[in-house]
Amino acid sequence: MIYEYKVVPAPTKGQKARGVRSSEGRFANALEASMNTLAADGWEFLRTETLPSEERSGLASTATKYRSVMVFRRPRADDAGAFQPKELEHPKAAELPAPAVGAVAAAASASEPPLTKPSQESKTEVSPERAVDSLSASGTSDEGADVTDIADALKKRAEPADPT
Repeated sequence: MIYEYKVVPAPTKGQKARGVRSSEGRFANALEASMNTLAADGWEFLRTETLPSEERSGLASTATKYRSVMVFRRPRADDAGAFQPKELEHPKAAELPAPAVGAVAAAASASEPPLTKPSQESKTEVSPERAVDSLSASGTSDEGADVTDIADALKKRAEPADPT
């Protein structure tokens, strides 16, 4: 994982707060406030370091002073290593109840092709007698020849054939 770091100066003075009376408590309060502020932005406190710093002292001389800094880190946003995908569970197939016997017969009759209808573009109409004749000619049984009404012909066609 790749991190980015942030170094901030440690507080040198305490911060007043309700219920905090000692100077150590005020200093701890100042540390806590600065750590919580950065933690809200996603920074993780790593450590505190005391490092030497050379500063000018007068016109030509330098002096070494020690500074305390706090080091924070957080994962970089463009780091692909931080991405941890979760594997999803496979969906379970729902068990369906067996269809009823009547539903199987209805589904079988529904799967048969419907009667041919005249196209919307042609102006010719089919008479009921001609439709019955086409039913009896295309059907497997000869029972449709004596039916004169198209509704009766459709009912006869939907009924299962007698095995006798």
